[in-house]
Amino acid sequence: MGLYKYVRELWKKPQDSLGDLWKQRLFIWRREPATVRIERPTRIDRARSLGYKAKPGFIVVRQRLKRGGRMRERPSGGRKPKRYTRRKNVGKSYQQVAEERAARKFINCEVLNSYWVAQDGISYWYEIILVDKSHPVIKKDKNIKWIAEPQHRNRVFRGLTSSGKKSRGMLNKGIGAEKIRPSLNANKGRAK
Repeated sequence: MGLYKYVRELWKKPQDSLGDLWKQRLFIWRREPATVRIERPTRIDRARSLGYKAKPGFIVVRQRLKRGGRMRERPSGGRKPKRYTRRKNVGKSYQQVAEERAARKFINCEVLNSYWVAQDGISYWYEIILVDKSHPVIKKDKNIKWIAEPQHRNRVFRGLTSSGKKSRGMLNKGIGAEKIRPSLNANKGRAK
């Protein structure tokens, strides 16, 4: 087995395999700001499989999110008893929200992908791989220069990352997925 395979095995049950290191990390991460740029990925195996390279132009950001359901805003004025439901079902995953928040902080970068790092009773932590699209090393690299093209601008906000495609249902193909493409909204009035 290669090195990354052993690392992947450790991350299947990180609380058991990492033990005290896991607790120390969470203790430190809780006191950090919500968005932190880090030098190298915490899960090197996952980052490499998602396209990370240790070269200039690649940035890794750890993003913290509060756990818990989304709440509806209270309606302003009038009697609206049907609108007083508290829970709001949003089509986005926490991972996609984390990607969007990181993209808003680093406006000159595009989100390549992201992965789960940790969670406790209050927060989730995701690491987001960002690519500086104006960096000369990125523009010369034939494997990643596609991200600098204009059609990939703001891809995270259009649901084009892996977690975005998952929440849009784009990972499904064939029977049962006829009305997913191009979008659910485009297929709303289509007959069965």
